[in-house]
Amino acid sequence: MIGIVIVSHSAKLAAGVLELARGMAGEDVKLAATGGLALPEQPLGTDAGLVMQAIEEVYSEDGVLVLMDLGSAVLSAEMALDMLPPELRAHIALCEAPLVEGAVSAAVQARLGSSLEQVMAEARGALGAKAEHLGAEAPAAETPSVEKLLDARTLRLTVTNRLGLHARPAARFVQTAGKFPQTPITVRNLTRSRGPVDARSINSVATLGVQCGHEIEIQAAGNSADLALDAFKALADENFGDLESESPAHALAAPSQVGAPAGALQGIPGSGGIAFGPARHFRLHKPAIPFHAISDPEAEWAKLEKAIELTQHQIQGTLAAVERRSDRQTAQIFEAHLLFLEDASLREPAHRLIAEEHLNAAAAWDRAVESVATEYQSLDDEYLRARAVDVLDVGCQVVMNLLGESRPAPTLESPGILIAADLTPADTARLDASMVKAICTAFGGPTSHSAILARTFGIPAVVGIGEGVLNLPEDCPLIVDAVKGWVIPEPDEATRRGYIEAADALKLASDQALTESAELAVSKDGRRIEVGANIGSLAEARAAVAAGAEGVGLLRTEFLYLDRDTAPDEEEQFTAYAGIAQVLAGRPLIIRTLDIGGDKPLPYIDQGREANPFLGWRAIRLCLAQPELFKVQLRAILRVAALHPVRVMFPMIATLGELRAAKAMLIEARGELTARGVSVPERIETGIMVEIPAAAIRARELAPEVDFFSIGTNDLTQYTMAAERGNARVASLTDAFYPAVLELIHGVVEAAQANGKWVGICGELGGEPLAVPILLGMGIGELSMSAPSIPKAKQMIRAWNFEDAQRLSRDVLLLSSPEEVRAAVLAAEAREQGRVC
Repeated sequence: MIGIVIVSHSAKLAAGVLELARGMAGEDVKLAATGGLALPEQPLGTDAGLVMQAIEEVYSEDGVLVLMDLGSAVLSAEMALDMLPPELRAHIALCEAPLVEGAVSAAVQARLGSSLEQVMAEARGALGAKAEHLGAEAPAAETPSVEKLLDARTLRLTVTNRLGLHARPAARFVQTAGKFPQTPITVRNLTRSRGPVDARSINSVATLGVQCGHEIEIQAAGNSADLALDAFKALADENFGDLESESPAHALAAPSQVGAPAGALQGIPGSGGIAFGPARHFRLHKPAIPFHAISDPEAEWAKLEKAIELTQHQIQGTLAAVERRSDRQTAQIFEAHLLFLEDASLREPAHRLIAEEHLNAAAAWDRAVESVATEYQSLDDEYLRARAVDVLDVGCQVVMNLLGESRPAPTLESPGILIAADLTPADTARLDASMVKAICTAFGGPTSHSAILARTFGIPAVVGIGEGVLNLPEDCPLIVDAVKGWVIPEPDEATRRGYIEAADALKLASDQALTESAELAVSKDGRRIEVGANIGSLAEARAAVAAGAEGVGLLRTEFLYLDRDTAPDEEEQFTAYAGIAQVLAGRPLIIRTLDIGGDKPLPYIDQGREANPFLGWRAIRLCLAQPELFKVQLRAILRVAALHPVRVMFPMIATLGELRAAKAMLIEARGELTARGVSVPERIETGIMVEIPAAAIRARELAPEVDFFSIGTNDLTQYTMAAERGNARVASLTDAFYPAVLELIHGVVEAAQANGKWVGICGELGGEPLAVPILLGMGIGELSMSAPSIPKAKQMIRAWNFEDAQRLSRDVLLLSSPEEVRAAVLAAEAREQGRVC
């Protein structure tokens, strides 16, 4: 197999092109990339020595193809060639093909075992597909004729994957052809009357313009013709390896499509409720573009390059976050955004406007972006037309960075249903609930922090719907059923009337629950459960009290540590905790110590890079390794506990040793306060969060050392089911109704009761109406949840007898799936209501 070397002025660009080429062609291809100078931070430039090293890294007697961007890259490659022995030089070719497209095409062709000449020809023709889409002239592909052969075989297929034979499926198509090197194979687009073309040429296949619903004809000749056509049939049956026609969330979501109105999109309930309104897509608001002449073009171009580099860093952060929460294929959306920033069709016109017309950077860049977006919008292909939005989005980020503006919050100009690919917690936190009637996201899961925030704000949300929701037209009338996880576009009148009645019934029940929310939650036979709130700010404390919270079962203290350059000091923390305690007016407050790591890194602590931060150095592990940081917080908590009913809770405890170390540090903090003459409580109730299966399994060992357990069902579920919350592809596994999770909860309660301790629930399961009777029956003493869930949870507790709930909790542990558990609860509820009637 030949080797391929990518040479660029930019180390980041070279690495990005290599990653893209490897993603298309596979890990087997011999690729090396070099960019920048051999100096700290790898400044822009090229180095002949580094180019030579890259050539030696992938050298093969089959040949090495070197692709370069421009200018000194070509000179450095030529110098590197001169530095090599003559016997090696004979097998190396420098190629003038476009860097990005050429590298992808060459890598796919090399994977097929093609010769250096064939790979170089494919790289040189790499612009054919783009030229075809843009209406430019492109050289015709050379195609071996099989129609004239007597033993030709033919296979006709209808392409069903939503985006047709776009880049990734086209690469798989070509790779399949490459498995039969001695078999001539061509393909035609019968719908568009294009071809035939060589099935081993990714550029030729791409320029056929095969879209969803198009019929293609594959012909093969020779002894292996039938085997080749069988392989293509199998590839088509696998949707050409493309997951885009059916989103992973759609395929795996726990809710069923059975009974859904016609045309409904299926997602995962993230925050319950029913909402009506027009679709409102969240897109960046374009800032006002200044327009003026400049006197120093070089300085202006430098400003633009700096803004582009900052945008690259921002997009790389988004890409990494999406990949962690979803999958590599989804994250490739943002790889395309990075390629936009390197595209000469954007950079060169902007540079020309700055250098020749002395136009300011923001105006020059904006004009270049608008021009490219207009080209996309003029295309026939719907998918390619939609890329105009991506170009405008990326272009807008660059302009905002040029102007020093921050990315705006997802705001609506008029009330409606917010549609977005995904929302960060920061985006969700800034939503205006009076304008956003519901949230619908293509990605994300029900226990993501965005979904939790939506429940906190009482906004109905359906998540993990898939990319189809992004194609809904602006202003399209929608019904969002966030109870079943349905989004219904353009509902008919009968469906609308039915949902209006259902929404009225939900509101009536909600209003009744809210009216009674200040009363204690006591079962029909006198069993009391304390119902509290999970909060993360003073404002949420006030909302919790208004909703009927009897205390706070979880104060997330991370709000004091995030979005800043230094850690909060003792006085700031004392003031914040005391303010919340005062709002609670004597109600108990459980303060969770710092739970940082995973998805919430701190800029002022070097946490290092971890392959899986959710299983790494976080929460109590980090705090024990940072004793001064930890003791500042413990001292603030102890000071507040001297004045108010405060309990302290340690997160992510896995072992008895960790618990004892944390308690020892609490004693140290107490001693430091006493030495300063500061008042401390005689005793502070101390507990742990049970969110690691090890703690649940060893609860009997831990129980004597604590005053209480609080079960964090969100993390306990993801660790038990080995399914990251927020990952749409495994969203159905992040369901706390799985009997395995319920059995762990039951075991913790038994261990606590054997030692005279109580157990609370501070995960989102505590606010799930169908979970309440199960948890009541298990003997849970406290439920803590988002404030809007409190009235309904209290209403559920009052509707049950403790003995009936105990029987239900025993029964569900014998079941096999979340669906069976929910069905059992609904059946038991019906029996309860029948007895009342």
